[in-house]
Amino acid sequence: MQITSLQNPHIKNCVRLHTRRERDRQRKMLIEGYRAILRALQNGYPIDALYYCPALFFGDNEVALLALVAEAGVPLFAVGEGPFRKMTARPRPDGMLAIGPQRCRPLRDYSPGQAEFLLVAEAIEKPANLGSMIRAADGAGIDALIVCAPRTDVFHPDVVRASVGTFFTLPLLAAEPKETVQWCKAHGIVTVAATPQAETLYTDVDLRGPVAIVVGNEQVGLSDTWLARADRHVKLPMFGQIDSLNVAVAAALLLYEVVRQREGQTARVRVGALIAD
Repeated sequence: MQITSLQNPHIKNCVRLHTRRERDRQRKMLIEGYRAILRALQNGYPIDALYYCPALFFGDNEVALLALVAEAGVPLFAVGEGPFRKMTARPRPDGMLAIGPQRCRPLRDYSPGQAEFLLVAEAIEKPANLGSMIRAADGAGIDALIVCAPRTDVFHPDVVRASVGTFFTLPLLAAEPKETVQWCKAHGIVTVAATPQAETLYTDVDLRGPVAIVVGNEQVGLSDTWLARADRHVKLPMFGQIDSLNVAVAAALLLYEVVRQREGQTARVRVGALIAD
């Protein structure tokens, strides 16, 4: 049967999950769109329920994905176009929306490898920036993302949307800055802090060993903890009037410098399908 009433409990619950307070209370998140749901399924991320509206499908891929989701034992609910548009926060929904649990592990429970490659994001405020960093991190093949002192909701739908589903492809870890610094030092991981005040260019630092790239808040940069205790400080060359780049752009450049330096040594090559924007 198709859900057609705006008063249906499923519709009401999805609408409530648009707020951070309700997401945190339920420890749930919204997973919107074909690509995000596909990535979650491919990477074994649990899905509690999936809602779909065939009238809003962009093509034929959605039908195949529904079959995979059903095969995984996920409950499916058909929804009328009106109620579905109420459920989604996207201006152009593609007719697929899922609910899943919030998953974020404490840093202390994570065991790094010999050539660990990490991104540390401190006090990021904008969900789209965090999502874009996750996308770049996945592309660069990092091992995990450490979220320090977040100012945005890590499970905001805009984080998942901007990540183009890569939110589900890498471990998400949580820790305070001091804990992260101590943990990296204890495991022999060099911390490289990005700051416009640094004297060293990011291309002049050896990034081939275990490394954590550290980027900070969009407005004020990194905290005093990182500025005082990071092993290396680096900057990007700036030739115009502005002294810094968007934090997601800066993170991408730094991550791919690690890839460039490691190429042929410890870099991992992954082959997959290209999904265009």
